[in-house]
Amino acid sequence: MCKNFLLISIKPEYAQKILDGEKTVELRKTRTRLKTGDIVLVYVSSPQQVIAGFFEVESIEIFENISKEKKYFWEKIKNKAHIKQKDFNNYYKSASIGVAIFIKKVHKFDNTAELIQLKQKIKNFTPPQSYRYLKPKEVEILESIVKEKILVT
Repeated sequence: MCKNFLLISIKPEYAQKILDGEKTVELRKTRTRLKTGDIVLVYVSSPQQVIAGFFEVESIEIFENISKEKKYFWEKIKNKAHIKQKDFNNYYKSASIGVAIFIKKVHKFDNTAELIQLKQKIKNFTPPQSYRYLKPKEVEILESIVKEKILVT
């Protein structure tokens, strides 16, 4: 597999906006190895606790000094992130960097993968607090649960 497959935990309200195509950037406070064309799997956190779909990474932008670049960062994502400026400022209040994962080609699964299924089929599976990379075998197992291939064309 040449692409990275990143499983990312997202609150239900934001996950739904991504899967509906309304939210086109995901914000993070930690750097990843993601690059253009990689796949991000959307784990919808509690109370849903399911992998509901995925998207392809359009691009990544890293703001190395968030305290000095916060205003520019906000201007860049304010119409794409579906977050209020107050919440954005609170989220990045004590962060040293800001990461913007720009989204394209969203796919919502018809059959979601529930946490209980994942734990039964993937040894020692735990949902990530923030994110974790999936191994090729884990991607295959996930595809068997959701009954579709995780591909972007």
